[in-house]
Amino acid sequence: MVRRDRLRRMREWWVQVGLLAVPLLAAYLHIPPPQLSPALHSWKSSGKFFTYKGLRIFYQDSVGVVGSPEIVVLLHGFPTSSYDWYKIWEGLTLRFHRVIALDFLGFGFSDKPRPHHYSIFEQASIVEALLRHLGLQSRRINLLSHDYGDTVAQELLYRFKQNRSGRLTIKSLCLSNGGIFPETHRPLLLQKLLKDGGMLSPILTRLMNFFVFSRGLTPVFGPYTRPSESELWDMWAGIRNNDGNLVIDSLLQYINQRKKFRRRWVGALASVSIPIHFIYGPLDPVNPYPEFLELYSLFSLSWLSVYMCHSTCSKVYRKTLPRSTVSILDDHISHYPQLEDPMGFLNAYMGFINSF
Repeated sequence: MVRRDRLRRMREWWVQVGLLAVPLLAAYLHIPPPQLSPALHSWKSSGKFFTYKGLRIFYQDSVGVVGSPEIVVLLHGFPTSSYDWYKIWEGLTLRFHRVIALDFLGFGFSDKPRPHHYSIFEQASIVEALLRHLGLQSRRINLLSHDYGDTVAQELLYRFKQNRSGRLTIKSLCLSNGGIFPETHRPLLLQKLLKDGGMLSPILTRLMNFFVFSRGLTPVFGPYTRPSESELWDMWAGIRNNDGNLVIDSLLQYINQRKKFRRRWVGALASVSIPIHFIYGPLDPVNPYPEFLELYSLFSLSWLSVYMCHSTCSKVYRKTLPRSTVSILDDHISHYPQLEDPMGFLNAYMGFINSF
């Protein structure tokens, strides 16, 4: 009898907790996205939109050095946006005539349709469409990419190598801290849960908040170069824009796509006829040292010069990989080198771009 009363009271307690939790959860799920900071608002205001198959795509296009023919297109990573490049933007305008960046579909200020089959192939086609929109489809383009953008760049490189009409003409390619080899890529636990969670994934995306996001992203930065809370809020604001948190699980299918199309995208880097560079933050837990560099060094290209870029890019040693160079930044730089060490990143890139 006593035990029965205890069980009844326990059930009543859980019912009360549940009744209390429902309105709290409902209120939480309808919290509006954070307001844009002045800096992020300025970034959006200075950008433009173009339409791709009925979808609005945000992009930045700055005119830099007058008289220079050089154009650089920047491809950002997951889960952030073109704003990842803001720390090196001015430096790039001092070297290039046009500096262009876009928010991929599903990211930043671009549209985030759902349901939608997000793919690397579509993102590459959007980059091509942007350059047609800008009247630059016949110009030679320098690509600078990071993380997710590395895979988009690999697809663009594949199309370029196939000499497909109407495709990008690539002059050079610089990658950075991206999972170009699926076997050395280490997704975060939250990424694994979201991409393979099945029916659980939509629930997790709705439950995601700034606390979960910041705790998940901060560890991919170095211990001395982690973003401030205001910088994290800017990243989160970009994700929450247009309810972007609700498409994260769909966007994460790029990890599975990397495995499925490994031969196509890794093969695109083989037998290259253009200069290729890789800027690497060696503390990266997503593309860990030394596994990543060992595989990169063994990959069948034919010359590789690896520059140990401890601020000055002084030490040099050679391994086997062809027309490809690697800049290794300071030991404490991690997955977001352009944000963690913008000057080191910019110096490494300029060293590469001025070498041919």
